[in-house]
Amino acid sequence: MPATHHPKVPAWPPKSAPRLFVTEPLSQGAQVRIDGNTAHYLSRVMRVSPGDAVIVCDNVTGEWAARVSDVGKRDVVLELAEKLRDREAVPDLWLCPALLKKDRFDLILEKATELGAARIVPVITRRCVADKLNLDRARTITIEAAEQCARTALPELADPAKLDAVLRGWPADRAIFFADENGGDPATAAFRGHSGPAAILTGPEGGFDEAERAAIRSHPAARPISLGPRILRGETAAIAALAVWMASTGDW
Repeated sequence: MPATHHPKVPAWPPKSAPRLFVTEPLSQGAQVRIDGNTAHYLSRVMRVSPGDAVIVCDNVTGEWAARVSDVGKRDVVLELAEKLRDREAVPDLWLCPALLKKDRFDLILEKATELGAARIVPVITRRCVADKLNLDRARTITIEAAEQCARTALPELADPAKLDAVLRGWPADRAIFFADENGGDPATAAFRGHSGPAAILTGPEGGFDEAERAAIRSHPAARPISLGPRILRGETAAIAALAVWMASTGDW
């Protein structure tokens, strides 16, 4: 008697399902109403219809599979079907990059999210070309980066602050690994020799001035590090230092 071949049931939710972050905490069976630009993306770009799958994250409980229950002119209603993953754990590392020109700081926001920074603290220094940051736009960049990389956690994003204020309010138990172009301990060795809360501080396009460098070095939490023999642009230094941290001390 010939073997019966049953058609393979496709995986659900499919890997092609749209992925998005929402602000409200999620729970089994809850309904989530999506509006604004995200609703337009789901209905007009992804062309979802009732029954389609959407993957939803809330940066608190984790990742959920949802089904589209209704598509309106201005909103899309989702019904949560099952929890897929808990919110991922990230190492207790802050990235404190000096503000750069918009496109270059956008890159830092995107890559810091991908690499797993727990918190991003934009720092204003004397040589910063920029001194303002649109926080709503910055959050959108981190959310889009997390959605594209299937992350379930978003970095906390602090308001930009001047360097002296950042140093003055610094928590006593958190080390500051200061990427100093004048030199310091090799980054990998410094990172591997540390346990506990930490942060990486990187400079602007023109670097820190001498007064800033002296203020940082005199701070009890500061540990000057070197990122090697080559001069790095501000965005490269921030991304490279974060990658080295994750490889040597983080969760890689």
